[in-house]
Amino acid sequence: MQVSASGVSKGPAGRALPPTDVEMSSGTAVFVEAETAQRPTVLGLIVSGRMRPDSGEVLLDGEPSARELRRRIALVDAPDVSEPHGDVRLEHVVAEELMFAGEPPRPLAARRELRSLGFADHARTPLAELAPEVRVRVLCELALRRPGVEGIVLVSPDRHGGDPMEWWGIACELAERGHAVLVIAGLAARAAIDAHPDGWRTGEVTPLRGSAELAENEQGGAR
Repeated sequence: MQVSASGVSKGPAGRALPPTDVEMSSGTAVFVEAETAQRPTVLGLIVSGRMRPDSGEVLLDGEPSARELRRRIALVDAPDVSEPHGDVRLEHVVAEELMFAGEPPRPLAARRELRSLGFADHARTPLAELAPEVRVRVLCELALRRPGVEGIVLVSPDRHGGDPMEWWGIACELAERGHAVLVIAGLAARAAIDAHPDGWRTGEVTPLRGSAELAENEQGGAR
């Protein structure tokens, strides 16, 4: 699967999202830097086929198809769009995700799934109290179980705190399993990964750089 977003923007003069080029493909984890509270979610919605850009286009394997994008790409943990409520216990979030995957959303099935992921002890923990890496792992793994899903767009995992290398490592691992992974996060997270000796892995898993970076806005915004 190859997804190419070319010159996509949103809002008057691109205020919600300046003209942006992004590519994601099977077997690759891509980091794209986007600042402000709104911009990461807007970009995630556009790349996953859930919002029409005001300019530019998004192609899936060379063809425009928002319907296929929505079917094959899961939008994970996007603020105010797909993030679970913080007060909900993890086992209930898992049960709901199992329902989306076409499986019985029973408590027993949810607890069994958490055991398989190694997080059985967190079943009754509210989502807002989870360590960021646990939250990201569970939400991403369950999203990939939905029928037809081949890739994920993970939005603003840095807003939960913690070490960015934890969730970036998860993104890389999922890509190494053959999935397409796009992570949208801020400058501080990118700087932390840049500074880590194992931050940007070699081979098929690479950061987004060069011509594919977000265009800077007039205020020196996201790349």
